[in-house]
Amino acid sequence: MNIQECICPRCGGPLEGEGLCGRCRGSSTIWVSFDPRVTSVHCPSCNSQKNGSTWTDTERGRDEIGPEIVRNAIHFHPDIRSPSVSMVIHDRTLNRSFADVTVSGVLYGEEVSANGMIEIAWQKEQCNRCNRISGSYYEGLVQVRAQNRKLLPHESLVAQQIATEVENGMQAGGDRLSYISEMEETREGLDITIGSQQIGLAISQAIVQRLGGRYSTHPKLVGEKAGKKLFRITYSVRLPRYIRGDVVRIGKGYGQILQIEGQYIRYLNLANGQSRTAKEDEFGMLIGNVRDAIDALIAYVDGDILGLIDPGSGVTRECPAGPWRDAEAGQYIRVLKDQDTMILVG
Repeated sequence: MNIQECICPRCGGPLEGEGLCGRCRGSSTIWVSFDPRVTSVHCPSCNSQKNGSTWTDTERGRDEIGPEIVRNAIHFHPDIRSPSVSMVIHDRTLNRSFADVTVSGVLYGEEVSANGMIEIAWQKEQCNRCNRISGSYYEGLVQVRAQNRKLLPHESLVAQQIATEVENGMQAGGDRLSYISEMEETREGLDITIGSQQIGLAISQAIVQRLGGRYSTHPKLVGEKAGKKLFRITYSVRLPRYIRGDVVRIGKGYGQILQIEGQYIRYLNLANGQSRTAKEDEFGMLIGNVRDAIDALIAYVDGDILGLIDPGSGVTRECPAGPWRDAEAGQYIRVLKDQDTMILVG
């Protein structure tokens, strides 16, 4: 190695390798640039953020968004090593902020630093979801009803909770247009107005899975867009005729509903205490619910026959106790009445 190979040909300083030294190479290199202005677009109604043409739900505020978009407005040369950014953001108005930025790094073995200022424009724009909601746009309606009876307050509450869970799950998965715009309790049941057919189907399936029953769809043509037919769908959810605790006739005996599992109903055979499963159409007349049972005094026990004093008439009526019950005279037991027949439920 000769002396010429150890000296920078431009500045005469020491040189490792060939060409110019790190300082001379860096002096002719634009190692950082700043976008003079960046824009952040958010929805004033739900605070979602717009990136390009895509809206994203977020709970972040200016304190988190500002530094992020400022960093994205700083562009380092690919040969920069150990880049560092610090900034102070000042709000000038509600819609304008300015970031004083200091950057540093190592370029060709030399430490470099620079300062810059970036303007942040905070813009408001109604997102696609809020725009639809404010315009009363909807694609379907989920109608929750009970078959041959009124919807119970508990069932309405559970259905609303299920619908909210489905909405939250779909929103978290990025399906922002699957929203619920209204839930209204009516004399007939519960009406859920939904923003997409996907959420309508998901809510209907989830309610039926949790509460039993079945659902059907009823599309209605409402127009065309770009040559494509547009439908609005009503999802008709029908909960089972029976609920947990109902006592019904089945065959020649009685059963107490324990659980509804889709199209099947699990019940307790009140004659022998065994659990059975049957379809809804195998059940007969509804006698009542165990919560409406009354106390009857056991006047005597004769084998597996109980003599009960009818609380309404005072008449003593006999009924089988069943081998699975322990009963003694003088005790009270819970009963329902099917005309003159006493049905033991407790």
